[in-house]
Amino acid sequence: MSYPSWQSWEGVDQPPGGVVPGPGGPAGTPRPVPGPAGAVPRPWPGYGVPQPAAASVSSLLASHAERERAVDVLRAGYGEGRLEHAEFEKRVARAYGARTVGELAVLVADLPQGPVPVGRAVPGTFLPPPAPVTNGKAVGAMVCGVLTVVTGGLTGVPAVVLGHAARGEMRRTGERGEGLAMAGLVLGWMSIAGWAFIVTVLIAAGLASSG
Repeated sequence: MSYPSWQSWEGVDQPPGGVVPGPGGPAGTPRPVPGPAGAVPRPWPGYGVPQPAAASVSSLLASHAERERAVDVLRAGYGEGRLEHAEFEKRVARAYGARTVGELAVLVADLPQGPVPVGRAVPGTFLPPPAPVTNGKAVGAMVCGVLTVVTGGLTGVPAVVLGHAARGEMRRTGERGEGLAMAGLVLGWMSIAGWAFIVTVLIAAGLASSG
């Protein structure tokens, strides 16, 4: 993977905004500032030379949270294959050593997820995973189990069937509802056991009367 030669984050230290007033020009005319090795940062294509107006923001001291945010963006770019391993490690090291917000912005400016402008949705990479949903069959087992009291135990068998099916699905999908499924199973089996007891008593009474 090749990278453009105008990556300004590598090997160049700039003052806030990356410019100073140029000699001989009108007041506020920017010119590039060479780094310690004599390198001169080149402007980003299509954007021209940065203006000193951004210095008030880019010169703010970076917080620990802002450094971690920049590292998260770099990790996402590396995971998507946008950065090679050596470049990723170099950028992470510079992110943890950055003193200003402007230095962090330069490190992630060529990645699609950073920096995030105001009003833009937070990238899905940094959103918490969605909470697992409740299994529908577990809810059905609980409802059928409760209805055994009203129906005289007629919904006991559906409660048991739905409860076992729900527990199998939840083990595969990670859905919630284990307590609902177990309640439906308990109530279902209780109704079935009650009907079995009643049938056994009736059979025994029938045999006793016929004898």
